[in-house]
Amino acid sequence: MSAHSLPESAAVWHGLEVDKALELLDSNADSGLTPQEVEQRLQKYGPNELEEQGGRSPWEILLDQFTNIMLLMLIGVAFISGFLDFLALQQGTLKPGEVPFKDTIAIMAIVILNGILGYVQESRAEKALAALKKLSSPSVRVIRNGKLTDVAGKDLVPGDVMLLEAGVQVSADGRLIEQSNLQVRESALTGEAEAVNKQAILTLPEDTSLGDRINLVFQGTEVVQGRAKVLVTNTGMTTELGKIATMLQSVESEPTPLQQRMTQLGNVLVSGSLVLVALVVGGGLIHDLVKGIGWKNLQELVEVSLSMAVAVVPEGLPAVITVTLALGTQRMVRHHALIRKLPAVETLGSVTTICSDKTGTLTQNKMVVQSVYTNQKTFRVTGEGYAPVGDFQLDGQKADLEEHPEISALLVACAVCNDSVLQKEAGEWAILGDPTEGALMTLAGKAGIEKDQWNSKLPRVSEFPFSSERKRMSVISQVEAVATGDPGMTGVDPVIAGFVDSKQYLMFTKGSPELTLARCTHIYLGDRSIPIDEEQHAQILAANDQMASQGLRVLGFAYKPLTEIPPEASEDTSENDLVWLGLVGMLDAPRPEVRAAVAECRQAGIRPIMITGDHQLTARAIALDLGIADADARVLTGQELQRMSDQEIEEQVDLVSIYARVSPEHKLRIVQALQRRGRFVAMTGDGVNDAPALKQADIGIAMGITGTDVSKEASDMVLLDDNFATIVAATKEGRVVYTNIRRFIKYILGSNIGEVLTIASAPLLGLGGVPLSPLQILWMNLVTDGLPALALAVEPPEPDVMQRPPFSPRESIFARGLGAYMVRIGIVFAIITIILMQWAYSHVQIATGEGLNPERWKTMVFTTLCLAQMGHAIAIRSNNQLTIEMNPLSNKFVLGAVVATTILQLMLVYVPPLRAFFGTHYLPFNELLICIGFSALMFVWIEGEKIFFRVMGKKNV
Repeated sequence: MSAHSLPESAAVWHGLEVDKALELLDSNADSGLTPQEVEQRLQKYGPNELEEQGGRSPWEILLDQFTNIMLLMLIGVAFISGFLDFLALQQGTLKPGEVPFKDTIAIMAIVILNGILGYVQESRAEKALAALKKLSSPSVRVIRNGKLTDVAGKDLVPGDVMLLEAGVQVSADGRLIEQSNLQVRESALTGEAEAVNKQAILTLPEDTSLGDRINLVFQGTEVVQGRAKVLVTNTGMTTELGKIATMLQSVESEPTPLQQRMTQLGNVLVSGSLVLVALVVGGGLIHDLVKGIGWKNLQELVEVSLSMAVAVVPEGLPAVITVTLALGTQRMVRHHALIRKLPAVETLGSVTTICSDKTGTLTQNKMVVQSVYTNQKTFRVTGEGYAPVGDFQLDGQKADLEEHPEISALLVACAVCNDSVLQKEAGEWAILGDPTEGALMTLAGKAGIEKDQWNSKLPRVSEFPFSSERKRMSVISQVEAVATGDPGMTGVDPVIAGFVDSKQYLMFTKGSPELTLARCTHIYLGDRSIPIDEEQHAQILAANDQMASQGLRVLGFAYKPLTEIPPEASEDTSENDLVWLGLVGMLDAPRPEVRAAVAECRQAGIRPIMITGDHQLTARAIALDLGIADADARVLTGQELQRMSDQEIEEQVDLVSIYARVSPEHKLRIVQALQRRGRFVAMTGDGVNDAPALKQADIGIAMGITGTDVSKEASDMVLLDDNFATIVAATKEGRVVYTNIRRFIKYILGSNIGEVLTIASAPLLGLGGVPLSPLQILWMNLVTDGLPALALAVEPPEPDVMQRPPFSPRESIFARGLGAYMVRIGIVFAIITIILMQWAYSHVQIATGEGLNPERWKTMVFTTLCLAQMGHAIAIRSNNQLTIEMNPLSNKFVLGAVVATTILQLMLVYVPPLRAFFGTHYLPFNELLICIGFSALMFVWIEGEKIFFRVMGKKNV
């Protein structure tokens, strides 16, 4: 068969017999491919590598920062200002001591600084694909031309015959040809930590979910146990790992709510400014033409328009927002949440839906035994994690184990038929080995049965390892005599005295309850074994079904006395005539703090959803326990999702809160469906399979402890403790950050509107010159506005921040009265300052004297605007509480910023070098007092508004 006749599209390999798969790929299980066939297939399929699509270059990212409409306007202002300075320099009309181009340099410095800030936030290149590539094995053992050979992983082709053994990483997707006791850890792909037992002989239905395709192996997974011969079916971008890479690169990054609101703000400010500039310049020109002055005052009108353009742009806002988000990041780290992308801090506050993985996030990622069934009784087991501390409860009461000897016998089997080790490390109980066996060790420890003690009483002499065909394992132990202190005993520990029956060896068996029970002829009751009857058999199966329906993983235990060690490979004959001991049901138990976090989510109007690769019964049990879903809640499985269209999924996502046995593309489709429904989605994940959905979600949250590098690189936030409760704490912090951002936006823009109206009024009132230069406006926007705004950014949270639904992520920045507040306060600012300006202009014509410059009325306007902002900062801390009702030390930074900014402003008036640079003039003390008096009116007005709204029974914005 030529390379051209090989299958183009992916066959359903798990649904094919081995021989059919070999035939499709024209390969031989014993001799593999020839070198010529390998070369042809490399030409057809390409190397076994993940391909990277081109993204934006660093230069493109940097240039994109300067397409912001506000920065473009500032660049235009800088060039016009520079051109006017150049003309003045050529004509020799510069004032004595005036530095040319200082406005241009200052404005361009702000533009460049803002561009760099944006670049730093955006230029963190996505390294998720690079992390995916690390999962590819560098070399692999294959059969080619009938010989064993090692080749580079990238040189594998479909049809190759690959050999696997314990410890190797699978280099490509493949169909098992043969296998021996093969266990593969697929957690990187499916998110579930438990190793999967693989079987080559099976053929599976076409709609079998990824986690249940036990006749296939997948690239990037790890062989834990056994060996296998595998037919390579998919390489490169056609592997399951490659599909994830494709999805990862196809996800478009959407702007965050804050970025959208800042874009909207820029558009409104710039368009409003241009309209106002056109009105002022046009009105001024018409006025001059009517008076017959002509174009004489055109330069003055252009200078006014330049000042207005600079005044309308809040140059300090990007820096203040960046610092605010950075401070929020630091606070979140204290809550064990690491923010990778700054805008994510505020975005968290907009979350309406949290899609959480189950294992390790909602649960402890530790198997914990919940129930034990023996002698027709079900015992509930208490305790957390791997700590061997807890009780056995029967009918809600603590049980005395001495009254139930069959439990102690069962627990000995749990400890002896076990390969794990329970130990204490740095004050924490941990296990070495399989989590399921670790749970059994913890269970035995809760009854005081320790493996070390029983290793001396029942030393292991042989074993039958677990196999996926038998679904059980057995260990053979020699019965050692111990000093019992009771002359009536035979020297055997009393717990197993009923087992021995003069035999020298005991075989303990654990595994699938149904298959183990089928091998039993007796049952252990009290302290002896009796023949098992049909009723007891049926009761045990019913108890097994009951445990399984609760989502528990159930194991059955049995034993058999032996006179000699059975020969190797005799498990089929030796594991017969067993004595039944009981059932043990375990679960990856919920984290205790998650229940309260889920309840807080619901109170805050946030909907939690569980999306897991685990079985639906387990998922339902955990979801019910945590309050994520009700008892009659529907569970959607991966098989059902596979058959549904995007439209059908969209109709279901608001109704379903539990998704089980899902694959990577299902997670992505669920997130996209929620987003189409207008939900703002946070998605958690730890595996490679989660990366596309993490990137698609509005907030991608990776696990810090169990998370893969791929998931972390695709995420916006990393949970350092892998805890769902941390997400809720971070969401609260996000809401606080957004509230504070709104607070300082209305603080900054209220004064900016006042500045614009003040500047626009000067030529209309017939005052000579522009009251504020671009440099002075930059000072106000960066220092006078910036420092108090930073202080407002650390205002503590309001008490009801998590007792209300999230604000719509699509709401305008001007929503909920903020726009009206800014306009109202801006007009009040302007009225106060215009009255002061009119009075000052007239006053300086009269109050002349040595050292007093007639242009100082402009400095009085400048100082009044700056000091009025200080009163604004103090009053705006609360929307509804009066300043005298608040603790002034609850935000010491505001007081500090007000004092520091006032001192800096006075230095501009009274320190000669600063006076010369900023173009201000000396003010006598009485004129300074007048400025302070007018400034205080701003504080009085805002406090008066609070009283007015309180009297009217309304909440201020």
